This record gives sequence, structure tokens and C-alpha cells, in this order.
Amino acid sequence: MTFQISNKKSVVAIAAVLVLGVVLGIAILRTERQQPAGDEHGHGHAENAAHADEEHHGEKAGDAHEHDKGHDDKEHHEAAEMSAQPSKGPHGGKLFAKDGFGLELSIFETGVEPEFRVYIYRDGKAVPPSQAKVSVSLERLGRPPEVFSFSAEKDYLKGSATVEEPHSFKATIKAQSGSQSYEFGFEQVEGRVQMTDEQLKRNGVELASAGPARIRGGLQLLGEVKLNQDRSVFVTPRLAGMVESVRANAGDRVHRGQVLAVIASQALADQRGELLAAQKRLGLARTTFEREKTLWEDKVSAEQDYLNARQAFQEAEIVVEGARQKLASLGVGAAESTQGLTRYEIRAPIDGVITDKKISVGEVLKEDSAVFQVADLSTVWVELIVPAKDVTRIRVGDAAQVKSAALDSAANAKVTYVGALVGEQSRNATARLVLNNVKEQWRPGLPVSVDLTSEEVEVKVAVAVEAVQSLRDWSVVFGRYGQQFEARPLELGRSDGRYVEVLKGLSAGERYAVKNSFLIKADIGKAGASHDH
Repeated sequence: MTFQISNKKSVVAIAAVLVLGVVLGIAILRTERQQPAGDEHGHGHAENAAHADEEHHGEKAGDAHEHDKGHDDKEHHEAAEMSAQPSKGPHGGKLFAKDGFGLELSIFETGVEPEFRVYIYRDGKAVPPSQAKVSVSLERLGRPPEVFSFSAEKDYLKGSATVEEPHSFKATIKAQSGSQSYEFGFEQVEGRVQMTDEQLKRNGVELASAGPARIRGGLQLLGEVKLNQDRSVFVTPRLAGMVESVRANAGDRVHRGQVLAVIASQALADQRGELLAAQKRLGLARTTFEREKTLWEDKVSAEQDYLNARQAFQEAEIVVEGARQKLASLGVGAAESTQGLTRYEIRAPIDGVITDKKISVGEVLKEDSAVFQVADLSTVWVELIVPAKDVTRIRVGDAAQVKSAALDSAANAKVTYVGALVGEQSRNATARLVLNNVKEQWRPGLPVSVDLTSEEVEVKVAVAVEAVQSLRDWSVVFGRYGQQFEARPLELGRSDGRYVEVLKGLSAGERYAVKNSFLIKADIGKAGASHDH
């Protein structure tokens, strides 16, 4: 009996425990169902927010939010827009979009100097450029900001100035469309590398400042020795005829008046015959005049007969003198005998060397045939090929040194002529030197190199020649700005081998790398900076 009572108590206790457990479970389930959804995933959102802020700010969420405390939400979002990398647009430029407004900025340089072009979009579709006003501000290392305005042209807005190389800058774009204002930004780097002072010292890179310098202008040009055309003559017979003899050959040295060839000319025979006839008529007219003069003085004949005879005599004199002048213009005189009426001697007009011969015995020549060329080689010309960009650097009177690898010799000369025209095809001008050639070693046709020097001049900006490097198709120096070097394309002028004038690309006072600047070029090449548009 006692055992049964105890057993009943145990069963009641176990049942009570089970009932209590069921009640508690139901209560817990009801509580979880009533809990807000945000609280259910609150921990996950916190982690995501922290992760997003860390990506945006480069620091943990708690620190970033603490730092941004008090900042306006609009400012925060604008900063995010400025830091975002733009996508590529249909025209290959950088594409920006906000609230249905789109803007594409590209640098166009096909067939023109680099220029900004802006295309406008609305809800992803192209719209006329007149629907927006745009300005772009560029910040470059070591340069004041550049501001570009835009004007509508065809289906785009065109920038107001050339976008100078390198295209390395921080850009701020401001646009106004209707009543809405937009601002975008981006940064691109080209031809730039960072190098600390310690790295400069370790690599032996030395710096200098661009500034004024005295430069003795110099220019190296190619040229060719040519005949002095002022002392070179083409010999022509001036009368048609057949060649009877040739007395000189190419290369012979001749003297003025020396007979070079003899031809038989019927035209010359006619002119000499005309002179002989005129002389005969003159003799008869003289005799008649003298007789009539005597008769008139003796009052035998009338004065009119005397006057007529005198007039005929004077006219005969004029005819004879005219015939002599014709022959003299041909360089010949009257024939010594009637057998020599056709004989015409071609003579050397100057002292010199026969450089060309085009005559043979038995050949029939025309009166304008160039049968010999005689040149005085005591002086020669050196004709220079001058690129159009260098024409203004040459002056008449500039000293020059002419060198020939073939002769292994040099000679001094001066510029005597600078051409006023530039060739349409070659885009080169011509300059000329006169070179003494007493020993006749400078032979026409010989290629030469010419070093031109002019008076020392002061230039506003110059850099050391050894600092200039070639990068892409530019001549550059590497400007130093803080801890960074950036390529500066230059337009160069005169040089004396030590310094070179800078016409454009660098300002006085700017620091640049001189010694071992090629190491900076190598680092830029390793960095692989792209020509980004």
C-alpha cells in the first residue's frame, strides 16, 4: 500500500514538469514571431554597412561614421560621385549620369589638335548639345587650373582650347541642364612616376631649375656641294652649222677666248657676205662723194648732186657698221679670205674647267645647242636642306663649318642666301654657302654636313641638353612636383650643345631631372601609363 502511494506521487511530478516545458516552449515561439524583422537581421545589416563604408572610405564603419558625424548627406553623396570611376561612352569617352541626365566627355585628336568633346544624353538617349551648358576645369601638377568653356557644334559641344599633353590631370565637370546643376569629376595619370628624395640620391638623379641662359645658336644640317652658278656657263654656238673639229674635252682646263670647236655655218657666210657687199658699196659711195665734192667746189656741178652723193656715202657707212655689229654679237669678225666665210670658232667665255661636253665632229648643231659647260671651280656652292621649322634660325652672314666624311676634312664658310619659299612637297627651304675651293677638293655632288653657328643670344627659358629624353613622339624633360615626376613635352629652339631653348612646355623656375633622367623614363615605361582619353 505504501509502495503504490509513492509511485503515484512520482508520476504526478513528472507530468507537471512536462506540462511546464510545453508552456515555456509555446511562449518562446510566440515571442520570436512577434519580434520586428529589422531586429531579426540587425547584426547582418551592421556588418554590411560597416563593409560598405570600409570600401568607400578605406576605414572601418564605426570610425567612418564617427568621422562623418555632422556632415550633410548631400555632401557625402557628391563626394561619392566624384570618386566613382566613370564608364565608357558610345564615343569612347568617359560617361557620367545622374537623375536621368547623362554626359560623355572625350578627347578627340584625329586630324586635329587634341580637343574636348561633350555629348549630352537624357534617359540614355542622345539629345542636342544645346540642352546643356558645360565647363571643365583641369588641375595639373605645377600648373594653375585650366578652365574650358564649350560651344555647340554638330552633335556635340566643343572645348574652347587645345588639351595639352600629357593628358594627366584632375578634372571637374560642371553642367547646367534646365534648372538642374550637375557636377562630376575624375582623375587620370599619364607619364607620371613617384620617386622619393632617398630614391633620387640612390639612383644619382640630379635636379636643376629651368631659367634664362646665354646660348650660341647652332644648327646641324645636311647639304650638297654644287657648281657656283654665278661662275658656270653653258656654251652655245649661236649659229646653226656642222662641226668641223673639236679641240677640248670634258675635264680640260681652258682659258677665256680659247677655241673649243670649229663649225661651218652657212648663216655666218651670209652675214659675212653681207658685210663684204656693204664694204664694196661704201667704197663706191666714198669715191662718188669725193668726185661730186670736187666738182661742186669747182662750180662745175650743182650743189644738189654733191648733197645726194654725201647722203649716199653716209648711208653706206651705216650699213657697213651694222653688218660689223651683227658679226661682233656672234663673237666673230670679218673673214680673212673668201674661203673662210663659213668658219665659226666656238670659244671659252671664262677661265675654268669643262664640266660637260655634248659635241662631236660631223654633228649638225642648232643655234641654241648647249655644247659645253665651263665652270670656275675656285669657289663652289653648298646648298642646304632647311626644315621649315628652322628657317627663322638662319641668317645671311652666319658662320658655318662644312665637313665631309669622304674627304675627312672641314672648311669654314658663311651663309650667303636663305630661300624665301618652302617647297610644297618637301616642306623644306634652301640656304646656300659659298665655299673657297682653290685646291678643287670640294667636288660638285659631294654630300656634306654643315654646323651653323650664330651670335650668342639670351633666351628666357632653357634646360640642359642631357635632360631631354624621347617619350612617344615627344621631346620631354621630367618635371619634379613634390615627390612626383611628370613628363613635360617641349617645343625646343636654339641649342649650343649644352643648353637648349624651351619655346613652350616649361616655365622658368620649374625643377626638372638632369643627370640620369633616363632612369625616370624607364620607370614610367615600367608603370605602363596609358594614353587615356
